[in-house]
Amino acid sequence: MDTYLIIIFIAYICVVFAGYWLDYLNLSHLKKRGNKIPPDFEGHIDQELLNKTQRYVIENTKFDFFSSLFHNVILLIFLFGGLLNIYNSWISSLKMPFIVSGLIFFLILLYADTIIMIPFKWYHTFVIENKYGFTTSTMKLWLTDLWKSLLITTIIISLIISIGFLIVQVSPNFWWFWIWCFFLCVSVLMMYVFPYVIAPLFNKFTPVEDESLQERIRGLMQKVGITVKSVFTMDASKRTKHTNAYFTGIGKVKRIVLYDTLLEKMDKDEILSVLAHEAGHWKKKHLLKHLIVSEIFAIIVMFVSFKIVQTEGLIHLFNLKESTFFSKIVLIGFLGSIVSFPFTPFPLYFSRKHEYEADTFSYEITKDRKSMISTLVKLSKDNLSNLYPHPLYAAFHYSHPPVLERIKAIKGR
Repeated sequence: MDTYLIIIFIAYICVVFAGYWLDYLNLSHLKKRGNKIPPDFEGHIDQELLNKTQRYVIENTKFDFFSSLFHNVILLIFLFGGLLNIYNSWISSLKMPFIVSGLIFFLILLYADTIIMIPFKWYHTFVIENKYGFTTSTMKLWLTDLWKSLLITTIIISLIISIGFLIVQVSPNFWWFWIWCFFLCVSVLMMYVFPYVIAPLFNKFTPVEDESLQERIRGLMQKVGITVKSVFTMDASKRTKHTNAYFTGIGKVKRIVLYDTLLEKMDKDEILSVLAHEAGHWKKKHLLKHLIVSEIFAIIVMFVSFKIVQTEGLIHLFNLKESTFFSKIVLIGFLGSIVSFPFTPFPLYFSRKHEYEADTFSYEITKDRKSMISTLVKLSKDNLSNLYPHPLYAAFHYSHPPVLERIKAIKGR
C-alpha cells in the first residue's frame, strides 16, 4: 500500500477512534455524575427515572458504536479493499452516457447503504425505543415509511445528479460555481417544498383546535411581529412518544409545528414559551445566518473539489484502473470527512449560541422564565435526555446546549 494511502487510512482510523473515545468520555461522565437529581428536576423525576435515563443513554451509545463500527468496516473494505475499483470499472465498462452512468453509480450506492442499515434501524425502533416505551409505530407503518423515504430520496437525488452532471458537461471549467448556485437554489426551494409536499406524505398536519390557545398564539405572533399562516399539530404519536416542536418553511409558507405528544404534556404557558423560542430563531435571523455561513464554506469546498478533480492524484493514490468523475467525488467526500472532523465543534458552537438567544427571546417576550424552565424539564424528562453530558462530547455532538446549562442561563446564574 502506498505511503500516502497508509497515512489516509491511519488518519481515518484516528478520526473514528476519536469519536469512540468521546463516547467513552460521555458514558464515564454520566456514570460518575448521573445518579444525582439536579435541583431544578427535584419533584419532577425520581431516582428510578434517573436510572432509566442513564440506561437509555448507555444502550443508545452502545448501539451507535456497533452500527458505526459495522458501517466503517464496510466503508474501509469498499475503499481500501478493492471493491471501489471493481465497481468503478464495471460502471465504466457499460459505456453509458455520462449522466446515466452517474445516476447508476450513485443510486446503487444509495440502495446498498439503505439495505445494509435496515437491520440496525429496525433494531433501534422496535427493540431499544420500544423497550423504553417510545415506539408506537407498527411494522406496516415502518415499512411504508421506509419505501416512501427511499422513493422520495431516489426522485430528488436523481434530479439533482442529472442536473448537476449536465452542468459539468456544459461548463467543464466553471461547473464548481454553477453547481454551487444550483445547490443553493435547491436548498431554498426545499424550504418551500418540504412543509407542503414532503412532510404531509408521512404525517397529518392540522391547525391547533383549542380556540383559547389559538387566540394566545395569535396574540404572541402579533407581539413578535411574525406572520405565520398557522400553527399546526403533527400526529407524531402514531410513531413515537417523543415530544418536540419545530419551525419550518420560509417566506409565506413558514409554519410552526407542534408534536401532538407535546400538546398533551404541556400546559398553555409552556406551549407559548416553546412557540416564542421558535419565533426567536426567525426574529434573530438564525436560519439566514446559517445559510450564509454554510454557503460560504460550500463554495470553497466546490472550488477545492474542482481543483482535485482536474488531477489524477486520487485515481493513482487509490489504484483505480478507470478514471471517472464519480469515483473522484466519492473519494473527495471520504477525505472531506477526515479533514472536517476537527472543525465539527465550530458550527455546533454557533448553533448552541443561537439556542441561548432564542431562549432569551422567549422569556423576554412572554415575561415568563418559569414556564420556559418547566418546558425544558418536561422535554428532558419525557425524552430521557442525558442531564450530564461531558463538555467535550457536547462540543462535538450537541446542536443545543445541555439542558442544565440552558436552565442556568435562563435563571441568570
